[in-house]
Amino acid sequence: MLISLIVPVYNERDAIPLFYEAAVAMSQNQAFDLELVFVDDGSVDDSAAAIQALVAADQRVVLISLSRNFGKEPALLAGLDHCRGDAVIPIDVDLQDPVELVPRLVERWLEGADVVLAKRADRQADGWFKRVTARGFYRVLNRLSKNRFEGDVGDFRLLSRKTVEQIKAMPERNLYMKGLMQWVGGHQAIVEYTRLARAAGISKFNGWKLWNLALEGITSFSTLPLRVWSYIGLAIACSALIFGGWIVLKTLIWGDPVAGYPSLMAALLFLGGVQLIGIGVLGEYIGRIYTETQSRPRYIIDHIAPRRADGAAPREEEA
Repeated sequence: MLISLIVPVYNERDAIPLFYEAAVAMSQNQAFDLELVFVDDGSVDDSAAAIQALVAADQRVVLISLSRNFGKEPALLAGLDHCRGDAVIPIDVDLQDPVELVPRLVERWLEGADVVLAKRADRQADGWFKRVTARGFYRVLNRLSKNRFEGDVGDFRLLSRKTVEQIKAMPERNLYMKGLMQWVGGHQAIVEYTRLARAAGISKFNGWKLWNLALEGITSFSTLPLRVWSYIGLAIACSALIFGGWIVLKTLIWGDPVAGYPSLMAALLFLGGVQLIGIGVLGEYIGRIYTETQSRPRYIIDHIAPRRADGAAPREEEA
């Protein structure tokens, strides 16, 4: 029984040896074999060299080096496409998600679960702002989407081989991996844990990247934002009709003068703002349609180490 850990890496030179040591220590005296698949997402530090040294010393380690920085979501997909495990666990290299939890995930999988979610029961290490915004995002996503997303669950989870193959069959170019891993369904189990502080380095996800990832999640799994603007337009039209009728009545019955320029400008600015927001929402969906129709590779592999046993060259693109 082989368990693959998929570890995306971007400028994590200091965290790599710490993660490797923790993973090796965890795997001692376990009933499963371990495969460590590090995906170097175009790092500009010595991350690739650090992983290459592990490849030379340990046959359980695999390096997938991408040609440039494609982002965490494509890096995760590259790992899923090339791992060999009977079950697969995406996990961050910073050890905030404890690798010691892996045996518990495997245990629930052996009990019959297709997907075992690792839920953060305590995430004080993340800071109050990230906790609040993450909680709010999942509430919004669950309201907008037909699928249910478990709160306080990230990429850290166990996926059965059947689930991995189902994910690989999806052709999306705009990737929101948490959504895809949830969308496939299957029998799910939950294991709770305490999220730790980073073992080394700093997070590469800033507020802007998290915002874009949130937009990716919403637009990938819900069309409700498009419908909402139809409702907003209807509400504004009705309000304008009622307000116009009220102005006519005031003028005819009471003879009150109608405020001209200020009221007109206020109405125009309000409607202009609403229209621009609506166009922006529409543009998000059109942009994603444009990206899908281009059919560009979701990632390009520079090299894989060690070379496959069958001698095959790595594929540059996974459809």
